[in-house]
Formats: sequence, C-alpha cells, structure tokens
Amino acid sequence: MDKDEIHLRRLPAAAPWGPHADSEFHGVDFLPEDLNVAPEETGMRVNKKYSCLPAEEKGIHIINIRAIEDIGYDQHESTLLNSLSKNPDADCKYGLYFRDGKRKVDYILVYHYKKSSAGRTLTRRVHHNDSSARSTKQDQPLPGKGVQLEMGESEPHVDYHEDDKRFRREEYEGNLVEAGLELERDEDTKIHGVGFVKIHAPWNVLCREAEFLKLKMPTKKMYQINQTHGLLKKINSVIQKITEPIQPKVAEHKPQTVKRLSYPFSREKQHLFDLSDRDSFFDSKTRSTIVYEILKRTTCTKAKYSMGKGEGRKKETTLLNKRRKCGKYGITSLLANGVYSAAYPLHDGDYEGENVEPNDRKLLCEEWASYGVFYKYQPIDLVRKYFGEKIGLYFAWLGVYTQMLIPASIVGIIVFLYGCATVDENIPSMEMCDQRNNITMCPLCDRTCSYWKMSSACATARASHLFDNPATVFFSVFMALWAATFMEHWKRKQMRLNYRWDLTGFEEEEEAVKDHPRAEYEAKVLEKSLRKEHKHKETDKEKLTWKDRFPAYLTNFVGIIFMVGLTFAIVFGVIIYRISTAAALAISSTPSGRSSVRVTVTATAVIINLVVIIILDEVYGCIARWLTQIEVPKTDKNFEERLIFKAFLLKFVNAYTPIFYVAFFKGRFVGRPGDYVYIFHSFRMEECAPGGCLMELCIQLSIIMLGKQLIQNNLFEIGIPKMKKFIRYMKLKRRRSLDHEEHMKKKQRYEVDYNLEPFAGLTPEYMEMIIQFGFVTLFVASFPLAPLFALLNNIIEIRLDAKKFVTELRRPVAVRAKDIGIWYNILRGIGKLAVIINAFVISFTSDFIPRLVYLYMYSENGTMHGFVNHTLSSFNVSDFQAGTAPNDPMDLGYEVQICRYKDYREPPWSENKYDISKDFWAVLAARLAFVIVFQNLVMFMSDFVDWIIPDIPKDISQQIHKEKVLMVEVFMREEQGKLQMLETWKDNDKRKGENCNNHSPRLSRSHSGSLSSCHSYPLDV
Repeated sequence: MDKDEIHLRRLPAAAPWGPHADSEFHGVDFLPEDLNVAPEETGMRVNKKYSCLPAEEKGIHIINIRAIEDIGYDQHESTLLNSLSKNPDADCKYGLYFRDGKRKVDYILVYHYKKSSAGRTLTRRVHHNDSSARSTKQDQPLPGKGVQLEMGESEPHVDYHEDDKRFRREEYEGNLVEAGLELERDEDTKIHGVGFVKIHAPWNVLCREAEFLKLKMPTKKMYQINQTHGLLKKINSVIQKITEPIQPKVAEHKPQTVKRLSYPFSREKQHLFDLSDRDSFFDSKTRSTIVYEILKRTTCTKAKYSMGKGEGRKKETTLLNKRRKCGKYGITSLLANGVYSAAYPLHDGDYEGENVEPNDRKLLCEEWASYGVFYKYQPIDLVRKYFGEKIGLYFAWLGVYTQMLIPASIVGIIVFLYGCATVDENIPSMEMCDQRNNITMCPLCDRTCSYWKMSSACATARASHLFDNPATVFFSVFMALWAATFMEHWKRKQMRLNYRWDLTGFEEEEEAVKDHPRAEYEAKVLEKSLRKEHKHKETDKEKLTWKDRFPAYLTNFVGIIFMVGLTFAIVFGVIIYRISTAAALAISSTPSGRSSVRVTVTATAVIINLVVIIILDEVYGCIARWLTQIEVPKTDKNFEERLIFKAFLLKFVNAYTPIFYVAFFKGRFVGRPGDYVYIFHSFRMEECAPGGCLMELCIQLSIIMLGKQLIQNNLFEIGIPKMKKFIRYMKLKRRRSLDHEEHMKKKQRYEVDYNLEPFAGLTPEYMEMIIQFGFVTLFVASFPLAPLFALLNNIIEIRLDAKKFVTELRRPVAVRAKDIGIWYNILRGIGKLAVIINAFVISFTSDFIPRLVYLYMYSENGTMHGFVNHTLSSFNVSDFQAGTAPNDPMDLGYEVQICRYKDYREPPWSENKYDISKDFWAVLAARLAFVIVFQNLVMFMSDFVDWIIPDIPKDISQQIHKEKVLMVEVFMREEQGKLQMLETWKDNDKRKGENCNNHSPRLSRSHSGSLSSCHSYPLDV
C-alpha cells in the first residue's frame, strides 16, 4: 500500500453501524456516512454526528493513520478516505495541531495502557445501557494481528483495575466532548505504553468560558497614555537612552504610548472587541487556562468496577451512587487515582536547533533564560504572556528585590571598607595587641588549659573591628529603612503591573468561584457520608468539621513541636562537640595548635551546622507537606497557605537557631573562674572571645548563608535536574536499541513535554528567597556584606529559574493573581522582626554600648584608652576549685597569682569579692535603653516611609480613572445609538401610518392588507 494514502474496505450496507457496534479500532471510529466525500466534509460530519449523540454514547472520533495502515485490507476493495502530504507530522507541526493541521492543541491528557504481547487489540466501547447480549462480547484482535479466539477457547485474563480506568477515561472524555471540547487520541507514540489525548477548545467554547471567568480582553477602543512633560520628559528620555543596551529585545518590553481599553468578555458585546484575527484573540496561555477550568469541573461518576483495588467483578453500587451524588470527580481526582498520569498544556515549540520557527519560548530562551543576558532587564510582560500572572509576579518581585539589593550592597561595602580603614586607629584592638600590657588571662578549660596572653587574640580583635564599629549601627538603621522602602516600592510596582495586565478590577472572590474542592477533601467527605449512611443517618451536604480534623490538628501540633525540639537538640549536640573538641585540642603540646583552637572549633562546627541545615531543610519540606495533607484542606489555596506557614516555620527555626545561639546565648551563662557552669558535670560552657562574639556570629552567618545559596539553591537546582535528565536519556537510549525504527521519527511536541519535569509550584522558589531576605535583614549588623552576596546569588538565580521554567519544566497552567499573596505578609513580618533583632545584636552582642558607657562615664581623658582593662575582672588563682586549676601553671614561664577574665565583677580584694559590680548594671541599663530607643525610632521611621510613599502611583490612579470614564462613554454612545435607531424606526412607522390614513375608505378597505403590512414594518425590521 502507498504510505501516502489510507485505504479502507467498503463495508456492506447491512453492517451493524451504530453506537453499540464494536466500532473502535485502536482509537479509530468508523461512521455510517458515505466516505466518498471531500476530507473537509468528512471532518464536518464527524463533528456533527459526534455532538448529537447522547452523553452516554459519545466517544472520541480519531483517525489514527498507523493503526489503519496496520489493518492490511486489500487495495482493490478499498475506498480512498484521505490523501495526506508527504510528512503528516510536519503538517500538524509535530503535535502542536490536530492531524488536520488546523485545530490547535490546547491541552494534553496522558494515560498508561497495557499492550498485549500478541499485538494491538480492538478495544470496544462499553455503554452502561447496553443489552446483556452486547455486553458479553469479547475483545477481538485486529485483522492480521494476533490470533483469533475459537469458540471453545477460554476467556482471556482481564485486568479489572485497568478496565475500570479505561471506562472512566471513556466516560470523562465523552463528558468533555459534551462540554464542547474536541479530542483526538494518539497511542502510536515513541513512549511504550503511554497514550495521549489532545484537546482543542473551539471558538464558541472559548467565548463561553471567557465570559464565565470574566476574563478582561482588549476592545477596539484605544486611548493615549498620559505622558510626562517638561523636565521629567527630558529626564525619562535620557534614562531610556542610557538603559537601552540593557533592555531585552522583545516587542512587549518597549514603552507604549497607547493602550487598548479592556473589558470583561461578553458574547452579547462581541462587537466591542477586535475579532479581526480570531486565532490570536485568545493566546495559548488563555486557551490552556480555559481548558483547565473545564477539566476541573467536568465530572466522572460512573465505572464498571469499583475504584478500590480492582479485585473481582462485583460492583459497589452504594459507593457508585454516592459518587454520582458527589458529582465532583474532575481531573484532579482522576490524576490522583491514576486514571490519567499527567495533564499539561504544551510549550509553543522548540527553543533550540536549526530551522526552528520563531515562537515565544525561543524568544524567552534567548532574551531571558540565558546567562549571557544577566545584565539585562527581564521581559516581564512576555513572561506573563507565556506563563501567566502568578509566575510573572514572582519574577517581577525577584527582579525588584535584586535591584533594591544594589544600593544595600554599595552601603554595606562602604561600611566594610570603613572598618578596614579605621582598624589601625581602633584603640581597644591596639591595646589588646600591645604585648607591653602583659595581661594574663584565665584558662579557657579545666586542668588541660593553661594561662594565656591576651595579645595572642590580636588577630581576632582586629577582625572584629571590621564588623563591630560605629558604622554598623548606621547600617542597621539604613537596612531597616531599606526594608520598608523595598516593600513600598514593590507595592507600587505591583499596581503598575496590575494596570498593564488588566487586573485592576480583578478580585479574589472571582477566583473563589472557580476554586474547586481538592480531590482528597472530596474523598474524605465521601468516606464520612458512607459511614453515616451505613448507620442510617442523613447525609445531605456533608463537610469536614473541626471534630473530623482534630486528630490531624493534634498530629500537626505534636509534629511541629517535635521538629522544633529536634532542631534545638541538634544545636545542643553541636555545642557539646565544640566544647569537647576545644578541650581535646587544648591538650596539644604544640603552641600553634593551642593558638588555633578557637578558629578550628568554630569553622568545623559551622560546617556541621550547614550540613545539618541542608539535610533537615529537605526533610522538613516533606514533613510540612505530609502534615498539611492529613489536615485535608478544602481548596488548593487553603492547602498552599497552610503548607507555606508550616514549611516557613520549620525552615526558619532550622536555619536561624544556630545563629540565634551565637548571637544571644553563647557566653551569657558561663559563670566565673572558681564557679563555672557545667553541662553533665563535666563540660564547661564555652565563652566568647575577648573581642566579643560578634566575629564568631559573622563567621557563622557568612558560611551558612553562602553555603546554603551555593549548595542548596544553585547546585541542587542545576545538578538534580541534569541528573534526572541524564537518567531519562539513558532509559530512552535503552529503548531505542530495542525499537530502532520507531525511535528514528521526530518526537511529537506532547511527547517531548511529557519527558520534562512537572511543575511543582512556586513555594520552593519563594521560600529560598524569603530565607535569604532574613539573612540580609535580621543579622545585618554583624555581616554588612550579606546584601552583596545576596545580590550576586540573585543575578544567577533569576537566569537559573528562567532556564528551568523554559527548558526543564512542563508548561504550567496560567493562574491569575494580583499580588504575591501570603509571602508579602511574611516579608513584612521579617522586616519588623529585623528591627528588634538588630537592636539586640548591637546592644548585647557587640561592644558598642559598653564603649559608649566607658567613653562618657569612666574615661579620664575622653578617649578609649583603658577600655580593655575596664571590661576585665580579676581572679586570685588560689580560689580555684579543687581539680580545676591548670596542670602546668608555669606554662608562660612565670608563676601567675592574678588572672583576668571578661566580666563586670568585684575584685578578689573587695569585701563582696566576685559579685556583680555596679558597672554591670550601668551597662545593662544602657543596653536596654538603647534597644527601646532604637526599636521605636526605627519603627517610627519605617512607618513614616510607609505613610509618605503612596501605594498607588499618581499616574496609574489617573489612568485607571480615565479607563472607567472611557468605558462609561463607550456604553453611553452605544445606548444613544440604540435610542436613535429606535426613534428612527418609530418615525418610519408614524409616516407609514399617516400615508395609509390619507387613502380613501374604499382604497383603504381594498388595501387592508397593505395597511396591516405598514404597521408590521417595525416588527419586520
């Protein structure tokens, strides 16, 4: 047979055509119409007959070319059905269109089926109103394929679970056709055992759903956008010329001077919209959204067998009847139950390779998802056009956040350079490094540690000044105001995007209309109603109450408490490691080993913390999802919000607990020489370095932040997808060796997209950025370079996420949203918390307040000379407890009588020796006063910034008002036109009536028909 033609045997007139006949040949439905017609007419007849069948008898009419070729009928007895071009795959653009090359594929459903080893079989379509005689027919193999069953042979084994899935698919797809969608099946793919259902939404369905969803569409009316004048116009033109090299080369990014007026689509007002090109009026993003809404609300309630474990033939009629009452088993339930394995819209085409047609995906890959354009602005409007508003808002927020990090990074670098420039002028660090002071410090541990010189900690003291200087206080205030400015700037940017994307009238209530219950929720409701029905109780309008969810709430509470306790236990274990390791290293006989004890212990402990944080982050993410699933939230929005709250709480505690310990607890509960605090009666609590704990806090923060960004955010996001892609490639390569001829064909678009990773939501993307925002703001007083490292990471992160969305993930369903949701409240909360934490870091962790107190209360000459000696207390070595004195008291070469330690206590020669001195209370009072003043002052300044910057830019509010006025004018003109037309009709009617009355009575009697026709004129019009 010629491969460019398809031939079928002409069937006799008495062939049993009809809905109950076995008419499906591997997805090929034969119709009783005469097939000797043009291909276009045949397609029209297929669609017409298909839409007129009852719901129970509707199926999917597909012409599968390869399946028909495999039938093997004689060419002499066949009739020409259709003539195809040389490459049918090219005609349908390799899966982007139906086989006719005209209808675009808007959505794909994927399912698994089992192929028999004997070859493809004829699967019959079973209807629930079939007679018993028809229902006993067995499946027959294709002619020329497999072996025919003889009369006496036993019935083949049937997988009832797979059969049940097939019946559900048939019913569901029939309901989709009844809803107006057009379907086409393809099981002849390169992926073994996987079938695809292509879905196309015709024009009338798109119009109906757009009206139901209240989608704003551009009208014919265009208006001028208000432009700046005078000096502002010149400034804007200069800025545009300067920034032109960093603008993406896409049409959507160019500044617009005119804008189309948008209005919610209405079929009654189609004349308002520009429908000159119907194919592009609804873009691919909108079409897939509309189809997804139909998929969610289309029900599937019937099945031949139960959806349980698929064992036996007995129907569970009670369960099926309840499912019919529920009537809410859409695509989410079918995906959860494995009836379909995937559902997704298609990408617009290939993004790389030769002779690739221009498409939005290719443009995004070149101008957005490439590391070579890292210096350019993002084409946010094109991102929104391709992925939808929700993903567009995420990347817009990430871009604004990254831009705002530039001034914060510059100020942080200046603060760091100021510390470097003044380190040689810092009197306290100079005193610590001066060996002439000959200050002997008390041992850092019992017995094995000996006395040591303060000058040995010179390097730590000088490094501490880089981050602990007066400029860090200014930087903390600056970052608090920066956070408030960033939030206000984002709100204004968000309003601009809402105006540009026609979301100004969009409300969340509109989304709630189409927020369908989740499959798991409906399954729980069904289970509850079945229990009540078993007890003979009323089961109408069942829903889950707090009593039903109480075990889940209790599990959530206990689980979160346990996870938080586990985090604290791990941090406590690291503390034990630090103490024991410090004691072990102190036994070292080499002086170099003893001098580097503190650095070695700190570095290794931070690395351990980093590894634990990365591992627990993944574990806590899975646990948070599981805890949310057992709660059974009703809608996807509720599920997402609860998941975000739990995941953020656990990951926040996990990431910041080690930092909180170093900042606020380390060195606070040590005790004093002769009366130290011990853990397990053997480990002494660790102390801060003589220069304070701020340097150690800086090391902890920098290593955790940089390591988390490098390993978790970038390495995992690059490495794991590459590894999964490699595994899929190896599997496909193994299959190619088995079926080389099948795999020589070019893959269809839906096959290529099926091999991509499914979209898992934006929660992981937001979460890593929120945790980073916490590193940038919460402890910025101890690490001024945090904004710089965040900026460098985000420049890579934007392009990395873009590349992942464009090349590694299936295309997500576009979701409308006017803001970033709960993440904005989390950001505001972190901004407020940052003010409090930075106040305590400056006050209690750094030496800023003790220096001020000494400078203004105790200094004799108004300088910092003598500050180090003022912060050290004295201890008589004869007061050591038994067994705690150094084993080698002569390690320094002389006998020590008095050693020093950092604290505000009375000297040993005082009456109340070793008691807390008055200086301690003076410094504590100053610290608390600073916290109160700093917190209230910065909070007031932040609120003032919030108040002084309007949420809606003035020009945007004017444009929104202008749009409303123009829309009113459009409708007023339309009403005036209707009134004028009505008045014209009335005038014509009046004139006709007068003309008829002027006739003679005879004439009027003889022409009564004419008179009646005069009065009927307006009606005819």
